[in-house]
Amino acid sequence: MKPIIAEQGETVAERRYSVRWALASLCLSVLLPSLGTSIANVGLPAIAQAFDGSFQDAQWIMLAYLLAITTLIVSVGRLGDMTGRRRLLLLGILLFTLASVLCGLAPALWLMTAARAVQGLGAAMMMALAMAFVGETVPKARTGSVMGLLGTMSAIGTALGPSLGGALIAGLGWPAIFLINVPLGVVSFTLAYRFLPADISKGKTERAGFDMAGTVLLALTLSAYALAMTIGRGSFGLLNLSLLTAAAFGTGLFVFSESKAASPLIRLAVLRDPMLSASLAMNALVSTVMMATLVVAPFYLSGALGLSEAAVGAVMSVGPVISILSGVPAGRLVDRLEAPFVITAGLVAMTTGAIALAVLPGTAGYIAAIAILTPGYQLFQAANNTAVMADVGPGQRGVISGTLNLSRNLGLITGASVMGAVFAQASGTSDVAMARPEAIHSGMQITFAIAAILIAAALAIAAAIYRRGRAPARH
Repeated sequence: MKPIIAEQGETVAERRYSVRWALASLCLSVLLPSLGTSIANVGLPAIAQAFDGSFQDAQWIMLAYLLAITTLIVSVGRLGDMTGRRRLLLLGILLFTLASVLCGLAPALWLMTAARAVQGLGAAMMMALAMAFVGETVPKARTGSVMGLLGTMSAIGTALGPSLGGALIAGLGWPAIFLINVPLGVVSFTLAYRFLPADISKGKTERAGFDMAGTVLLALTLSAYALAMTIGRGSFGLLNLSLLTAAAFGTGLFVFSESKAASPLIRLAVLRDPMLSASLAMNALVSTVMMATLVVAPFYLSGALGLSEAAVGAVMSVGPVISILSGVPAGRLVDRLEAPFVITAGLVAMTTGAIALAVLPGTAGYIAAIAILTPGYQLFQAANNTAVMADVGPGQRGVISGTLNLSRNLGLITGASVMGAVFAQASGTSDVAMARPEAIHSGMQITFAIAAILIAAALAIAAAIYRRGRAPARH
């Protein structure tokens, strides 16, 4: 294996060749988990029919994957810091690929659900460690560009899923939506094995123990929160409240456990850094709003504007296409300007876009608003990821990357549940699909007025932190 760090006698051309292929492996490690999330949604009805199961049973195929990622992403990031990021990333790609085979060949729904959980574990490793590798792969001056590139690959995976999944199901049947990951996984594994830098071996005195108690507590707490936000499909009952209470109690236990642990999963002193805490909070708020656009848009475009299913799909593809086109330019802008400035600019654009979604009428108004909101999100994401990861010490890159991804996932889960419930409540009905067009339009206005407030809150956090003029604490 040729490491990224230039060896004696290695030419500049050879080093650039190695870096390009290393970045290709990281791009695939980000694209595949995103594709695994979006492509499976299309297949749920066909899978439920194939196994004679209910739609609720089939939904666990999606939920098992998301729960595994959400609950384990911080732990696998920490494990990568301890045992070596390259070997754990390779293991994650291998698990993701083998689980994809099992999903495609599963003879029963329960076995497929279990395989999806394993696939989610592999996806968590890939997502956490790909971002952690950026600091070891490219110079600091190019960090923003690479973060923007990874954001673009995530957007491509999300955008490609529905159309690719539909085509595969129509032509080859539902197993193909899982088996498509196999050749891509093999390529990703080969590139990562060949071109990513070797793990630096550590002596016994440098190896910290793994915080098993903290890992279990965090996993249980996050599972309780994720289930509280997803069970009931928008209605919040006694079970949801009980799970949310358990999550709050688990958070307290986790903080207590980490304060006493000799080698904590997350060092609480890290979270006391105002810059990092602000970045995590802003990331969660922004992700909540972005998920709201995915949840609300289909009902608004079809129910209020009367668009056909094909037209709804075409209009909703505008956002992902803009994400793909704006990701890399956003990263390059971060390299040229200071990250705090770009974060602020992105949040201002997002606030404007959310307000536009609330007030601009018709299909043209929706597209115009998305054309403002989406580049703002890409600017924020590239700059925020860079601000957090650019100068993190090698021993903390995995866990900080995992924590950053966790805040995004929690925002997505909250957006799907809470903002979906806000939309239903504002539309004055428990079944939005049956609501009158004017009621749906009113629900859209109220939902994105609240979304604008959430982004404005993120903007206020950014202003409060950056006004102090302090750089992020380095760990």
